[in-house]
Amino acid sequence: MAPAAADGGAESQRQADRLKQEGNALFRKERLSAAIDAYTGAITLCPTVAVYWTNRALCYKKRSEWAKVEEDCRTAIRLDSQSVKGHYMLGLALVNSQRLSEGIKALEKSLELGRGAHPASYMVEEIWQELSKAKYIEWEGLSRERASQLLKLKVTCKEALRNYNSLGNPGADAPEEQLNVLEDVFKKASKADTPVEVPDHLCCKITLDIFRDPVITPSGVTYERAVLLDHLQTVGKFDPVTREALEPHQLVPNLAIKDAVHAFLSEHSWAYKIR
Repeated sequence: MAPAAADGGAESQRQADRLKQEGNALFRKERLSAAIDAYTGAITLCPTVAVYWTNRALCYKKRSEWAKVEEDCRTAIRLDSQSVKGHYMLGLALVNSQRLSEGIKALEKSLELGRGAHPASYMVEEIWQELSKAKYIEWEGLSRERASQLLKLKVTCKEALRNYNSLGNPGADAPEEQLNVLEDVFKKASKADTPVEVPDHLCCKITLDIFRDPVITPSGVTYERAVLLDHLQTVGKFDPVTREALEPHQLVPNLAIKDAVHAFLSEHSWAYKIR
């Protein structure tokens, strides 16, 4: 009985793989309903294969059926906690379901996993783009809330000053001077939410964008990893700035700059806005 059972399991796996391939072909033709049916068939035969669930989730993503995307991705992650696509599409589903904080965490996890597996892949860039959008939306909401609170507080302080001055306090500063000091205090309080230029040392010399995954060359110049790898592959194996010979294995993560970027973005999330 055991060999027969093993043969049955192998045959189910072969049938499931065929259905997955069929689903892939249908997906490329934008026949999403038929692709979903094919992936569902594969899941029925082999429900413990994570990729079948993420493939079906991708179809639901195309149709913006976010509840179904979330359900399939959570199943995929239970089966494979290292699934980059599972965490990525879960993040998208949560963000599009107005669960921004949860979605950002899932996107951050997918970015971490993606960088570890394929740091120069198109998907890492795609994840960063979506994470940046979510982070910027989060900042906009928090910024509006902080601005509203500061405005209310400023109105209250001005009213308190007027009441204080109306009592005829002889030791008080001139009303105009008091108001100038008050304005200065609230201006400084709102500074963190006021966009400025990102410091040059936090930006790639090629893209001029803030670093995401900075690497340093033997010449001492720091670049965005994916951009530099693309340069080495398509243009030539040399440092774009110094023109010295350069091989991919010579690139070293610039952890100091990476930490500095993280600190800057933590305090100035407006810098997540994509140009």
